[in-house]
Amino acid sequence: MGSEHSKNEERRSMVFLRKGPKLPAWEDALLAGKEPKSLLKRGLRYVSLSLIMKGMTSTPDFLWGLHEVQKLNLSRNQLVVIPPSLGKLDRLVVLNLGGNCLKCLPKEIGLLRNLKVLFVNMNCLKEVPAELSLCRKLEVLSLSHNCISQLPLSFTDLTSLRKLNLSNNRFVQIPLCIFALRSLDFLHLGSNKLENIAESIQYLVNLQIFIVENNNIRSLPRSLCYISTLELLNADYNAIQTLPDELYLLRRLRRIAWNPMDNGLHIAHNPLARPLPEVVEGGLDVLFNYLRDKKERN
Repeated sequence: MGSEHSKNEERRSMVFLRKGPKLPAWEDALLAGKEPKSLLKRGLRYVSLSLIMKGMTSTPDFLWGLHEVQKLNLSRNQLVVIPPSLGKLDRLVVLNLGGNCLKCLPKEIGLLRNLKVLFVNMNCLKEVPAELSLCRKLEVLSLSHNCISQLPLSFTDLTSLRKLNLSNNRFVQIPLCIFALRSLDFLHLGSNKLENIAESIQYLVNLQIFIVENNNIRSLPRSLCYISTLELLNADYNAIQTLPDELYLLRRLRRIAWNPMDNGLHIAHNPLARPLPEVVEGGLDVLFNYLRDKKERN
């Protein structure tokens, strides 16, 4: 009798679970008595775990015991805090925290010494911990769509960083530490509050893509023209009236670009002084010839 009653109770519980809201995959797995490690996927390069779009407001405790994980995706949830336990996952190579509600990152992020790629875009960050600079292997960092206005000086230690996205933040000037990142080949500072570009930009000798669209920049510095590696320079939607005569030195800019995805010089939607608007309409060769002749006359 007791056994039959237990079976009925179990059946009612299963019916209740089936009728209830669908559980996130990880909760469902644990409810079924599976080991958390069963959630890991072992690819050719990385051991990965994806908990994307699970509606999580906090991270599950079991996560910090999965020491093998190298690629972790917690993006597009509703996370408010990442606990210090993050530092236990010291094999992480790729970490995606984008699209959450994070106001800060734990200083223990500096313990992730193997980290190469970090996405913390579309959050509520106002600052970045200085300890992030201890991740010396970091190559790709996206902090776009936050509320950041400055970076710690210790960022000068991120000498392996190649791609940095700081767009849609609150920078009034380019942080000085950026000019020490000589390995940068991609720098996105669009949709901030920049009013100028410091002459120190010339120290980014490997820069190929430089985006400063939708700011309040009034002129491009002459030193920018000495970055011979530039293939895309996007200064659309600014307050630029004149162009430096030396711009013709940027020989890898192949065209006046109108499509945001195209390489070349983007200079649309600026109050260029005459005759520059008409010259630009003629194409890049016409613009470069005009600037070269102008420099020689001076």
